[in-house]
Amino acid sequence: HVQLVESGGGSVQAGGSLRLSCNTSTFTGSSYCMGWFRLAPGKEREGVAAIDGDGRTSYADSVKGRFTISQDNAKNTLYLQMNNLKPEGTAMYYCGAARAISGTCLEYKNWGPGTQVTVS
Repeated sequence: HVQLVESGGGSVQAGGSLRLSCNTSTFTGSSYCMGWFRLAPGKEREGVAAIDGDGRTSYADSVKGRFTISQDNAKNTLYLQMNNLKPEGTAMYYCGAARAISGTCLEYKNWGPGTQVTVS
């Protein structure tokens, strides 16, 4: 079981940047897929970005070219660099972890408490 804690949220004006961090309780490496998700009031949870056990990244169309997911295995930390933020990016952002088996990400079952991002 991987414990996750997000940080780095805050309030920013449209066009600004934030970097979210997710500290994991253990080294995840190739055994886990890691992802960032967001939940806005009245909307369903949305996958924002993910990185699989082989380091391959994927992004929601709405954030491509603006957000970058990365991880520092030495620090057991996942990052989400968010540039050119838009008001529709206002949401609670969550870090998630899913077991990876043979290159396939299983269901995300490990979640952090979230960090709020507000873009005005």
